[in-house]
Parts: sequence; structure tokens; C-alpha cells
Amino acid sequence: MSSPGTPSPNPLPQGGEGFLLPLPLGGEGRGEGVAARLEIDLDAIAANWRFLRDRHPSGPVAGVVKADGYGLGAREVAARLYREGCRHFFVAHFAEARAIRDLLPDAMLAVLNGLIPGSEAEYTATGILPVLGSLGEVDAWSAAARRLGRKLPGLLHVDTGMSRLGLDPRELAILQADHARLDGIDLRYVMTHLVSSEVPDDPMNERQRRRFADARAGLPPTPSSLANSSGIFLGEDFASDLARPGAALYGINPTPDRPNPMRPVVRLLARVLQVRDVATGETVGYNATWRAPGPSRIATVGVGYADGWHRSHSGRGAAFFDGRPVPLVGRVSMDLTTYDVTARPEIGVGTQLELIGPSVPPDQVAEAAGTNGYEVLTSLGRRFARAYRGA
Repeated sequence: MSSPGTPSPNPLPQGGEGFLLPLPLGGEGRGEGVAARLEIDLDAIAANWRFLRDRHPSGPVAGVVKADGYGLGAREVAARLYREGCRHFFVAHFAEARAIRDLLPDAMLAVLNGLIPGSEAEYTATGILPVLGSLGEVDAWSAAARRLGRKLPGLLHVDTGMSRLGLDPRELAILQADHARLDGIDLRYVMTHLVSSEVPDDPMNERQRRRFADARAGLPPTPSSLANSSGIFLGEDFASDLARPGAALYGINPTPDRPNPMRPVVRLLARVLQVRDVATGETVGYNATWRAPGPSRIATVGVGYADGWHRSHSGRGAAFFDGRPVPLVGRVSMDLTTYDVTARPEIGVGTQLELIGPSVPPDQVAEAAGTNGYEVLTSLGRRFARAYRGA
């Protein structure tokens, strides 16, 4: 993982340490009385999409906006990507697709989790495409096409090693032997999902690539969709007719252990609610897990695990002020987190600490919490005042 001081090969043109310009908390329509502010740079998301598009010349690059745009706002993200020229979008659930359909009138909008029985009419009425992941879904979509007397567009998902969704080897063999089951389906893409693309040396990558090639060889000629965020960086062998990046759009590093090529997207600023003097030997937080080694000053901010600031952060990681860390001490509670600011006398009530941002990117936050950047972003709560750049 790259250090927070590593310069990005794809830097932001504006100031503020190459990130969002600092904005005050509070104000009419901007989170009056809210203790933390989440700043989201839609221009950076658009720049990340362009960067990935240029790295994948074999075909277009989609925008994956599932989980409410990885927690950052699916409508805002989708609208910005559409304005940038993106014309292929993926979500996980049909309800997610329906919520943004009006923003993407002529774009392909596909549901990765497939076709729930009985939902065929909703798909056909909205022009949303199912990603068909089983023979049952293929048969149901083909039957819907026969009832309507017209072809229905869809995608086909082949499982090559994830063992979640997608046609398994048995179902694939049946379909390869009987293409008539696809009658009525306007098959736009055949896709699979890479298991370990963020680990370039993992032999699973090449195994999946070969399985996918074999799967396509036995199916009607159809454009392919292979690479996810990290897959785009695996080289020409993993190029296809449509790439499907998600996390990289939002600034998560698709090349762990190397400098992050993506622009930063998120900044989380938390206001200090109180600063308390704590005597030597006194404890802080639930279960007294931290004891002051000497006279200490403890700053409390109004962010906790109800906001997606994981309890696993307890006693680990740091917030930043003026580019320097202040350690997190004690337990993260539902609404509050505490930081040792003994060495920073300039930090007082109202000071804004950077919990995510240029000094501490999501991947570094994730490392401290024992998770990944995906979970950090998708967990960010709705109590933050949200501010968008480039909307």
C-alpha cells in the first residue's frame, strides 16, 4: 500500500493539497448543527473514469454505481459520469437501477444480481437489463421475450471461479449444447468476475482468463466483459469489449503495494466537540481500554460506528490536523471517537480533524480498521453534512 505522502501520477489540478478546498461546517442547507462533513469530488470521479477509459482501449469502460455509488451518492455519481460520456452502468439490485434510470435515458443500465422471478415486467417496462446468472434466469427471460413477441436485451454471467453468481460448469455445458435456450434474448455481453485481480501474480487470474475464453468459445459470438478495477491493470490479456470498474472510480487503490494511480475523491472532516484534560492513570472510553501515560489532552469528535466509523478502529489509526497525525485512543463508540491531542495545543473546540482525506486516504483508514477501502466508503453514514464538487 502506498504511503499517504506518495504523489499521485494523476494529480488534481486544484489547490488544497490536490483535493477539495476546505469549507466550513454548518450553514443553511449544508448541515446546520452537524458535527462532521463529508466532501465528495465528482470531478475527481470523472477524471478517474477517463483515466481508466484510456487504459482500456479495447472497449468502453462502465461505471459501477452499486451500493449508492459506493456510499457516495449514486444519483450524483451517475449523473456526473453520464455527463462525462459514460454510457454503461452497473448496480447490484433492481431498486438501485430504478432509482437512477431517469438520469441515464440512453445508457445501458444492468443489474448484477440477476433476474428475481416475477420481476420480468419491471425490467421490460424500464429498459433495465438483467445480468442472467443461471439457467433458470435465462429460461425466464427467454419466456418473457416470447410472451412479448420481441427480443429482450440482457447479459450473461459465467462463473469462472468466484462460486457465487453466474452459470456454473454444469449449467454452462447445458447452454453450450443448446443455444436455443437463448432464443429471444439479445445478448449484449458475456461477463465473468475476477477473484484476485488486485494480486497480479495470483495464478487464479490466468486460470479464470482461460476458463472465460473456453466458455465464450462454446456460446454464440457475443462481446465480452472481463476486467474490474484491478483487472484493467493486468495487461492486454485481460482487455475485453467492456470493463466494469467500481472501487477505482472512487479513489480506492486498484494496485495495492504500488502508488495509487487514482485521484482522491473523499474527505471527511469532524469537528472537535470537547477537549478534556486527563490526569496520569485516568482512562478514556468504554471498558477503560486506554490509560493516560501522563497528563493528557483528549479531543472528542462526533463520529462513531453509527456513522460507519468502525469499532475495529478502537486504539488504532489516527486523524490528521495540518498534515500531522493525532492518534485515536480508547474505544470507538456509537456517536463519538476520542483522539490524543496532548502534543497539539492548537487543537481546540471547533477544530476540524481530517478522518479521511489527502493525509489519510481510505485504504490507509481501512488498514487501521482491519478491512478494505470498499467497506470504509460504503459504510459512511447519512448523518454527515455532504458537499459535492462538480455536481
